[in-house]
Amino acid sequence: MTNNSPRPSRRLQLAGLLLVLVAIAIVIIGMTTRASQHAKLKDWTDQQAVPTVSVNQPGSVAEGNQLILPGRFEAYSRAPIYARVSGYLKQWKVDIGGAVKAGQLLAELETPDLDQELLQAKADLASAQANVSLAETTAKRWQDMLKTQSIARQEVDEKVGDYQSKQALVKAAEANVQRLQALKGFASIVAPFDGSVTARNTDTGALINAGNSGTSAQPLFEISNTRKLRLYINVPQNYVGFIRAGSTASFSVPEYPDGRFEATIQSTSGAINASSGTTLVQLLVDNAAGRFLPGGFANVSLQLKEATGILTIPASALIFDQNGLKVATVNADNKVSLKTITIARDMGKTLEIQSGLTASDRVIENPPDGVVDGDAVNIATAPDAAK
Repeated sequence: MTNNSPRPSRRLQLAGLLLVLVAIAIVIIGMTTRASQHAKLKDWTDQQAVPTVSVNQPGSVAEGNQLILPGRFEAYSRAPIYARVSGYLKQWKVDIGGAVKAGQLLAELETPDLDQELLQAKADLASAQANVSLAETTAKRWQDMLKTQSIARQEVDEKVGDYQSKQALVKAAEANVQRLQALKGFASIVAPFDGSVTARNTDTGALINAGNSGTSAQPLFEISNTRKLRLYINVPQNYVGFIRAGSTASFSVPEYPDGRFEATIQSTSGAINASSGTTLVQLLVDNAAGRFLPGGFANVSLQLKEATGILTIPASALIFDQNGLKVATVNADNKVSLKTITIARDMGKTLEIQSGLTASDRVIENPPDGVVDGDAVNIATAPDAAK
């Protein structure tokens, strides 16, 4: 009995030691696992802190691209008709929409004040003619008396000078009569050229004031030649080199949505508008059928024969801040580089870029908020980008 008592005690000690080792091993394994998970969590958090972006290189405008611009029709010839003399409108002959020929009577004015001035001027002319006739007779008599040496030459010269002075008064009176007669001719208002009446701003009995001075002055009529129309568009500066006088363009109008019509490029303004960066281009449209109206809107399509070399980006890539328009690009180190750009044309979903980008730039399609130069980004793969 005495020899067998130490054995159970040793077994208990071994069992206890084994349990301690197992416990230590469990603790070590747990700590190692937690450390590994913490490191993974930190790596994942760091990765999530770096935004993932989709990038694309700028596109290019293909050769033979169409440039579509808004335009406005204007009459080939247009003249507002103001009264040259004051009076009352006696009657008008043509209403809006009426076709007229050059010299055709549009309206007649009653001019009582002018009529009285003309009568007075004619009376003044008659008086001056009577005076000059008397002065002529007197001058001849005194010249005859000078031959007999009965009067002094000084007195003869005075009579001759009086005659010549009265002749000048007759000419002045004649000029005044002719002036008033010419003004009286303006009491008949006529069309200056062939066209149509596009506005009538008066009616029978209205008081008419001469001239077009004053802020409230309105023309009595407006005459427009609409058999031909001028179509004006504003072409961006970088496309001006492709505009050729004599070439044709097509256009459409809202009232004929399925129709396509042609216009001829007539001329350009030859200057760039500093505020818009465009030049004014004038096209000529045949409107003998009367399908188009002055002041109307048109969508003009210009065919660009040469490649423009202009880059395009999606509109979602644009960044606007206090420093202007920018685009976020990604450099070789996957860091953001902001570039200032100039827009040539806004196409809605896409933008044509005039300057600031190269074809090899990687442009961020939807830059994250607050992105700045030097920010690190991750490039999305094709499946991520699609998602």
